Amino acid sequence: MRNLPTVTLERILLRPFQLHDADSVQQLAGDSYIAEMTLYIPHPYENGMAEEWIRTHHDQFIEGKSVTLAIVHKEESYLIGAITIALHTKFNHGELAYWIGVPFMNNGYCTEAARGMMAYAFDELKLNRVYARHLGKNPASGKVMEKLGMKFEGCLRQHVTKGDTYEDLAYYGLLQEEYLTERRSI
Repeated sequence: MRNLPTVTLERILLRPFQLHDADSVQQLAGDSYIAEMTLYIPHPYENGMAEEWIRTHHDQFIEGKSVTLAIVHKEESYLIGAITIALHTKFNHGELAYWIGVPFMNNGYCTEAARGMMAYAFDELKLNRVYARHLGKNPASGKVMEKLGMKFEGCLRQHVTKGDTYEDLAYYGLLQEEYLTERRSI
């Protein structure tokens, strides 16, 4: 695992972020809706934050901690969002996380990107399990998880805070054997 991968899908590419993506990251991730619906994206998204974040990706990959890729339109090369698998090598599992810029929502890009990342996680990284979680107020993210074949595993009530508000976290998971069984049936 020396270089971050590129995954070619039907309409999009999952590719390593480059510093020239920083302005688009700041614009898209800086939308208050994205911050409200995700756990860790700050608002406001200050100047320099995107560059700092992008600079961490290669080392995180080399250290076996995560695979973070840009979701990019295949034909026109514009940035749509981001997708990550945070790796927990001791337990051979990973956490899937993603965000899609508001102008690109409801076009199936998130589901397509997540399917591509799940294939990478199970086929290339040979993970035994991939899980994901979403804020209770973001059921659209849960719909993506369900489309991936992930099973709802439970809700941790008022588990985190966003600002001054306690938020629920809904957890979903998929085992490698379930992924392989589903893939064989297609």
